[in-house]
Amino acid sequence: MTDATPRVFQTSGRVWLKDFEFGLTGLTVRKTGARVPYSPSVLKQVHAWFRFFFAAQRIEPLTPHFTITFTPERARPWYLIWAVARAAGAKLVNDAAQADVVMQFEDATYSPNDPPSKLKAGAKLVNFACRDVSKSRVARASETAFGHALVVDPRLHVGPAVEKSEINAAHDGRVVQCPTTPVAGRVYQRLVDNRMLMNLDLVEDLRTCTVNGRPVCVFLKRRRVTQRFLNTNTEVLLRAPEDVFSAGEMDQIAAFAHEIGLQWGGVDVLRDRCDGKLYIVDANKTDMGPPIALNLPDKIKATLMLREAFRRFALGA
Repeated sequence: MTDATPRVFQTSGRVWLKDFEFGLTGLTVRKTGARVPYSPSVLKQVHAWFRFFFAAQRIEPLTPHFTITFTPERARPWYLIWAVARAAGAKLVNDAAQADVVMQFEDATYSPNDPPSKLKAGAKLVNFACRDVSKSRVARASETAFGHALVVDPRLHVGPAVEKSEINAAHDGRVVQCPTTPVAGRVYQRLVDNRMLMNLDLVEDLRTCTVNGRPVCVFLKRRRVTQRFLNTNTEVLLRAPEDVFSAGEMDQIAAFAHEIGLQWGGVDVLRDRCDGKLYIVDANKTDMGPPIALNLPDKIKATLMLREAFRRFALGA
């Protein structure tokens, strides 16, 4: 088998297990240096992920097949695109010149990657315009799309605000009282009151998966107010976009995706319970998922919803 030969998605762990260094009490992610202990909660999450992984393998890929390559990194099985592309009928190739779809894939906040120099005629390029998903860039795009600001000046703002780093998926936000002196390397944003109307002890993030800029499915991610900046959900529910957003709001989400060049990925949308306005506080072009806390049948349903949208986008249908 040559690098140009299409093949089904790798299901063996021999390749992607090299991403981790396994120790006696935990594992280390080689690229980031992050350490994950072997705690009961982590082992429970790993078990839930493997249930989805094996269930997703039973989805019959659509035909006719098309080819896809990822650059500069290969998408691993824990990224949502892995299961979705496979279900959509994609076959992996290493040579971009043989690929129908070429996706920029780098799990990083800043990704200034250009497309490969040699491409197949008519190849679909995905996310190469999405080079910056820092919190500042996301906030500017959110203001452009929705018409109201997310960023605040901590020296002038009065009241609570959110302080967080620029880095994507850091989950290091905290509430600070303003006015205050800004800290270098941190951004300051409005504290969106996304507490649930029927339960003020819970906040609700509207994690919206998009393909070609359009919302395809929404994960209602609920967690305790005291854990609002963490990724530990108490409940996750699957919804269709039209059950969560108006037609105009879906157009605004699409405008946001266009603004940052996001053709595949997830965005974290917050709705303020006081005035109903939407804000996008995070964008991820290397979206993991579906969320661990979602039940398995809905994980598969979400995968099927996304595969239809991704296949139409990939094939230009």
